[in-house]
Amino acid sequence: MNEMELMMQLHRNNQRQGPGSEDTTRLVLTLAGINPEMSYKIADIGCGTGAQTITLAKTLKGDIVAVDLFEDFLERLKKNIAKEQTLASVRPLVASMDDLPFQNGTFDIIWSEGAVYNIGFRQGINYWKDFLKTGGILAVSELSWTTKERPAELEEFWTGEYSEMNTISEKIQILEEAGYKVLGHFILSDVCWIANYYEPLMDAHSAFLKRFGHHAMAHHIVETDRKEFDFYKKYKNYYSYGFYIAQKI
Repeated sequence: MNEMELMMQLHRNNQRQGPGSEDTTRLVLTLAGINPEMSYKIADIGCGTGAQTITLAKTLKGDIVAVDLFEDFLERLKKNIAKEQTLASVRPLVASMDDLPFQNGTFDIIWSEGAVYNIGFRQGINYWKDFLKTGGILAVSELSWTTKERPAELEEFWTGEYSEMNTISEKIQILEEAGYKVLGHFILSDVCWIANYYEPLMDAHSAFLKRFGHHAMAHHIVETDRKEFDFYKKYKNYYSYGFYIAQKI
């Protein structure tokens, strides 16, 4: 079993695979000027088990394609959404976010929370832009430095984990260079990180190691998670997820 498969097993029963909240998703809709009385075609790319997909489906009318590489995540999404009263229809799709089976100009909204790092921010926003209609909205959250300078220990850790770690201003510049108009941005709260992501993840480690502790990689994943959580508690003033809302022009 490889690292990605082990990561899927660890995260498959969690509500979220990254920091976020229902309030955050709704705030983005407000900042983007989305009219809940209209109907939209939406792609939620890297949706995981779909916490934000469900919020979108309960808030907006239209059709949502929920895309993830792991079928197990999408099966969990289908079970969860069956318990909800939704306005939009949701169609799960197993696909890689850098090889999508969509026609150009298909979507009014492309959404991605905490997932674009899998292919890199610059590549993701440029590739996905083709699938947006002119005037369409891109809503994407992305790891970002919140200060110009930060402790060397922290910078070394995150540069090793994600080479595209940039400041908020640099992310905005990348969006503008790609042909987007930036409509707004903000950073995620402690609740998004700790209560909604890290604490459930820490709780999942015990059962995960009982099942997969014979894999050295499983122990490495757990150690990395714990280190990330410790780094966040120690250095949260220096980085966060930035949520970026932009329009294709």
